[in-house]
Amino acid sequence: MRVLRVGLSLAKKHILAPGSITIKKVLVDSCRSCSTEFFPNERIRNIGISAHIDSGKTTLTERVLYYTGRIAEIHEVRGKDGVGATMDSMELERQRGITIQSAATYTMWKDHNINIIDTPGHVDFTIEVERALRVLDGAVLVLCAVGGVQCQTMTVNRQMKRYNVPFLTFINKLDRMGANPTRALQQLRTKLNHNSAFVNIPMGVEGNIRGIIDLIEERSIYFDGPFGQSIHYDEIPAEFRAEAAERRQELVECVANVDEILGEMFLEEKIPTNDDLKAAIRRATVQRLFSPVLVGTALKNKGVQPLLDAVLEFLPNPTEVKNYAILNTEDSGDSSKIEMDPARDSANPFVGLAFKLEAGRFGQLTYVRVYQGCVKKGEYIYNTRTSKKIRVQRLVRLHADQMQDVDEVYAGDICALFGIDCASGDTFTSKASANLSMESIHVPEPVISMTLKPTNKNDLDKFSKGINRFTREDPTFRVHFDTESKETIISGMGELHLDIYSQRMEREYNCPCVLGKPKVAFRETITNAVPFEFTHKKQTGGSGQYGKVIGTLEPLDSDSSTKIEFEDQTVGTNVPKQFVPAVEKGFREACEKGPLSGHKISGIRFVLEDGAHHMVDSNEISFIRAGEGALKQAMEKANSVILEPIMSVEIVAPQEFQGTVIAGVNRRHGVITGQDGAEGYFTIYADIPLNDMFGYSTELRSNTEGKGEYTMDYSRYQPCLPSTQEELVHKYLEATGQLPAKKNKWKN
Repeated sequence: MRVLRVGLSLAKKHILAPGSITIKKVLVDSCRSCSTEFFPNERIRNIGISAHIDSGKTTLTERVLYYTGRIAEIHEVRGKDGVGATMDSMELERQRGITIQSAATYTMWKDHNINIIDTPGHVDFTIEVERALRVLDGAVLVLCAVGGVQCQTMTVNRQMKRYNVPFLTFINKLDRMGANPTRALQQLRTKLNHNSAFVNIPMGVEGNIRGIIDLIEERSIYFDGPFGQSIHYDEIPAEFRAEAAERRQELVECVANVDEILGEMFLEEKIPTNDDLKAAIRRATVQRLFSPVLVGTALKNKGVQPLLDAVLEFLPNPTEVKNYAILNTEDSGDSSKIEMDPARDSANPFVGLAFKLEAGRFGQLTYVRVYQGCVKKGEYIYNTRTSKKIRVQRLVRLHADQMQDVDEVYAGDICALFGIDCASGDTFTSKASANLSMESIHVPEPVISMTLKPTNKNDLDKFSKGINRFTREDPTFRVHFDTESKETIISGMGELHLDIYSQRMEREYNCPCVLGKPKVAFRETITNAVPFEFTHKKQTGGSGQYGKVIGTLEPLDSDSSTKIEFEDQTVGTNVPKQFVPAVEKGFREACEKGPLSGHKISGIRFVLEDGAHHMVDSNEISFIRAGEGALKQAMEKANSVILEPIMSVEIVAPQEFQGTVIAGVNRRHGVITGQDGAEGYFTIYADIPLNDMFGYSTELRSNTEGKGEYTMDYSRYQPCLPSTQEELVHKYLEATGQLPAKKNKWKN
């Protein structure tokens, strides 16, 4: 215990020498041991760090862990030492320098326990941010001082609004060329409509950043030492006093607008004390009426400790956020909401939400946020969706990919369970009869589909295992098997999303895969009615085969272009009634492969008018062959066309990109059917061939700075362009060996 006290006192005084690794190790171990002790709710914070791509979320988390004594040394995301940041534990993340999976950790700062989830920034992994914000009480929105509010910042902002998460804003990367924190704050107000103001301001930007000024306490903060770990406070330098006074006044005004107590003091022209101001900022932030803005540069180790202080001072603890469970009553269809009690004791029954699944070294790892009551190792809990009874064999708390066993967890904690069979979004309770379910997580629809197949046929077993695991872990990753093209189609949130899964398949399951463009379900049909008369004769030893059919093949209306119909108009016994189904069977079988491009034939009606049979030689197989031959004969005579699926597409994007979006639709042979606009965004309704829609999501995102979205639904089939038809026919002829496969020879 004496060693622990020494370690903690060192941590508080910040007098660690950078080289003394032994003391650091004692400190890290002491923090680890003390973080398992029991904490009251007031000393717990559950926060997420989310932002646009490359705003410095993982670097910031790395600094937070270092300053709080959770890790002994700092590693950069794409550092020269090749170690990579602590939170990027996956090999693929370290190689690419991006975060793919959200990672959880916990740490200690000023006697408070902070649970942190570091989330990805790419729009492709938006479900990770969604899941994290669903279970957190507060968040830190990181902005780049150069880029300001970018497209993914808007998405994250929408998600925070959806789950009512209070947040702080941290303007990072002040050391970059062109950094402008004032512009970033302005964009926060105009683009995201937030009531926000600086809580601290930088002393200099870009290369000459010296430290930051705390506007509440009215003092300057300097970060010394090789890693900025020792802080000292001083007077505000003379050249920054005017700006600091002005910014402090602005902060008081912004908070006074939304907080009644401070508002009254402001109107009575009383000067609020620092504690009054802090209390007012906290009240306004917890109610999502105000967002404090902090500044710093994580890479150059400045401004991170004040951010941690702000997390403790302004973000809510688990008791200040109301969480509700839905009580499902079986007899009546309606559901009522029950507020969860956040008290950290076992008086109330346990309620927890499984918000994320991951395949760990020891089987499936289930991340759970506890909302009520407590759960202990060895107890039984119930899954309310499946009503299964589950034993809690092992409880762990997570630090990236390292685990620490604990014996019990209480309301407000984030923990993980091992070897539990469940799906993402399941609710666990301690009573079998409790029909409770936590409000579910919003899952966006996939925007892009591709084919995925293993390069080696023998790897199908590994392939199905991997696909099965990925679909359970990630609700935005969908898989279906297309029976027509005999391909496995995977759908996701973007090309990077699917590319990452293809690479993970190879790394984690040793099953190399090929991603490709999905085959489009073309169809063949005829444009005019044609008569046919076909006789099938085959004479071998013994009884032969004989069947004759006469009739017409006619096209159906354009509304029925996916159907095939058979009509029997025979009179008399020329074609015996027992053989009519055989003719239909032959016709339907022949429709599976058309003569032009090998696609299915549809949109036709086969009218059987007459025929002939032989007393001995006619049998079922004869008329099946006669039906097949009749269709082939008629298709050769008729004018055949290839039909392609047309999708009705709805595109939403900001007004300034209207020209480029319309040009993109026209380039893809689209027909614009309607248009409307509201609040700076416009919506285009268009009919575009599915064959031309491949890769559109990436193009739309790059053309609209990531702000454009589109949805598409199947509309109808219609004849394709002559150039497309010619290309398909030539491909088919080359594939079947009827044309020599020489490029550019047939273009005349």
